Amino acid sequence: NNYGHLTWEWANGLRGYTYPLIFASIYKALQLLAKDDVQLLVWVPRLAQAVLAAFADVKLYSLVRHLENAETAKWVYFCQLCSWFTWYSCTRTLTNTMETLLTIFALSYCPIKGSKMSSSCKYLALVALAVVIRPTAVIPWIPLVLSHFVQEERKADLILYTCIPVGLVTVGTSLIIDRVFFGEWVLVQLNFLKFNVLQNLGTFYGSHPWHWYFTQGLPVILGTHLPFFIHGCVLAPKRYRVFLVAVIWTVLVYSMLSHKEFRFIYPVLPFCMVFCGYSLKHLKAWKTSAASFLLLSNLLPALYTGLIHQRGALDVMSHVRQLCNTPHPSQAFVFVMMPCHSTPFYSHVHCPLKMRFLQCPPDLTGNESYIDEADVFYSNPLGWLHKEFYNDALLPSHLIFFSGLEQEIASFLDLRGYEKTATVFHTHLPQGRVGSHIYVYMRKTEVSH
Repeated sequence: NNYGHLTWEWANGLRGYTYPLIFASIYKALQLLAKDDVQLLVWVPRLAQAVLAAFADVKLYSLVRHLENAETAKWVYFCQLCSWFTWYSCTRTLTNTMETLLTIFALSYCPIKGSKMSSSCKYLALVALAVVIRPTAVIPWIPLVLSHFVQEERKADLILYTCIPVGLVTVGTSLIIDRVFFGEWVLVQLNFLKFNVLQNLGTFYGSHPWHWYFTQGLPVILGTHLPFFIHGCVLAPKRYRVFLVAVIWTVLVYSMLSHKEFRFIYPVLPFCMVFCGYSLKHLKAWKTSAASFLLLSNLLPALYTGLIHQRGALDVMSHVRQLCNTPHPSQAFVFVMMPCHSTPFYSHVHCPLKMRFLQCPPDLTGNESYIDEADVFYSNPLGWLHKEFYNDALLPSHLIFFSGLEQEIASFLDLRGYEKTATVFHTHLPQGRVGSHIYVYMRKTEVSH
């Protein structure tokens, strides 16, 4: 209905439409069935992602069953199911999640020694689709594809009759989809590479030391699986060496980029689970206690990160949603004064409400002294507010911000007649600009000066 918000990545052609198209199709179907209420818009994508994740877990099980036996497969499946990070990530509609799921699907058709289900065409098509959705998906596959190529007797056939047609079809389809929505020819994958690797502009969103993935990233996402992973690496037969190479290679490549996040290495987690399961299967006396330890030690982080930690950003949207049902929603104006993209936006509101948040696009013009709106705001919140809303007519009807900001802008809130209408719990671990609670302030309409 011509409202919503496109972030700067879309304006600069860094994101492709192939992945969002899946959810857009679901939304369209809901709309045609006249069932597009906001609860379904919020939950259906997560459910779709969860169903795919469940399929992927089963695929991982059947892959190990073919390569090894039902016993090992059972333990790999158990490790995958009790990984806290898998619980945390698998239902989120991040491109990293889809990249991980497609990697598992592709693995199940990958020609690994001893695999009976291998199909070059299927696995390469799934890898290509993953690369279209998130270009970095190619990284873990470089060792696997090379190893396949070395083993393959008919190398020319593989390239001519499988690689090239699969590549052309997937890239072609992605190009056409993006052409329809961008209105011009855009090679998203190239822009993504240029931005993240050649210009290294990801540092704008924070940078970490080179060893971060080895010292923090991988140990944290593996959690208590780590000792079993190491044990499994020592035990596993030679043909799994390629999995270990894929893990180390991926972590090394990502270590060279200065902007690092846990979710970036999520796609190597299924590889790690193969080793963890292998380790558990070979524990003789300690098997039951090891399994209980894994389950219990992962249950708490999974429940905490999934249900409690940083939930305020989602909970606060239900307060915003209520404005859609007021007599005059067009008069409401919600301003989110939080680090950018802290909260969801129109997908969780689903009505043409006037909303705004602090912007933080990186500078693509090479201006050395560039500071984004969010940083300017945080350097002097009170001064910024007085300058931005110099006239009462411009004032938002509702302000949303983290608890830490309240003291600093108290005089502005007072002067402009705002009062607190809601307090929402966010996190037990407030850090930097992120507070423990989120406050909703509403402006009283008749303000006496």
